[in-house]
Amino acid sequence: NKPTTQERDTCEPFLNREFALLTNCAVVVCLGAFGYQAACRHFNIAPRPAFGHGVMVPASDTHPTLLCSFHPSQQNTFTGRLTEQMFDDVVEKAGKIADSLTSS
Repeated sequence: NKPTTQERDTCEPFLNREFALLTNCAVVVCLGAFGYQAACRHFNIAPRPAFGHGVMVPASDTHPTLLCSFHPSQQNTFTGRLTEQMFDDVVEKAGKIADSLTSS
């Protein structure tokens, strides 16, 4: 279920290019610990807070706000580890963060 180190290393340049295109990005929703770790690596966030659903890393001069969610995989949704409401709450929070930055 978890990508290998080789898969991560192969995909990382593509992720870095995607982030480079987001010149006005207020918030990044990180799906799963793997996604969170990749975002923290990209933005050089260290030390990084422990991953958990709903964990937020506030924006700084060097990165947007990071907002974490358990990955919406069948493994997490079928077992109830991630519910639709939990996921909706994270997406709603991300929207509010983005709205607060664009309306000020």
